[in-house]
Amino acid sequence: MSGVDLEGVRRPAVTALVSAGIWLVGVSPVPGVYLEPDPVRRLEMLRRGKRSWAVGQHIAAAGTAAVPAAFARVALALPPGRTRVFAATAAVALAAGAPLFVSQLALRASDPERFASGGLPAWPFLAYSWLHVLALGSLSGALASLPHRGKEAAAVGIAAVGSGAVLARTGDIPPFVFYVSEQLAAGSLLRRV
Repeated sequence: MSGVDLEGVRRPAVTALVSAGIWLVGVSPVPGVYLEPDPVRRLEMLRRGKRSWAVGQHIAAAGTAAVPAAFARVALALPPGRTRVFAATAAVALAAGAPLFVSQLALRASDPERFASGGLPAWPFLAYSWLHVLALGSLSGALASLPHRGKEAAAVGIAAVGSGAVLARTGDIPPFVFYVSEQLAAGSLLRRV
């Protein structure tokens, strides 16, 4: 597939990079809260950063909603074939998962006590996470079907497999891996070869 012109993919790829960046900014307004195992300390952290926590959840929701649209535009900009199918599969998985995570972000913003204690329903986050693992695997396939993107395809594929293994074992995901991997995939599409 060396004849693929990626020039039309550049703008939506930039949008995907920016959208994932918005998510990263929004999801991390209270440093260490996701890694803190003690619910009492986690709640203390959230109370100290209450305003930034609530604002951050809204920013993360905006990024979460924008990423699927950006990757849908990436898929539409690709010529028909295997690469487009992989990219479209990623976009559909991201679009299916986004409302689930946005609802979780709304609950996190409105009820930090429940979030800190682990009292939020788990299924929306788990469904979102598994759909995201599928999306990363599909993005890896899209990159693998393009010339000179093998290293990036392998990295995103390893992130998908690793995230899936951690998710299956712990019911959680490695922090930031999903969106950083999406940024890697989008950035790879910007690279001219």
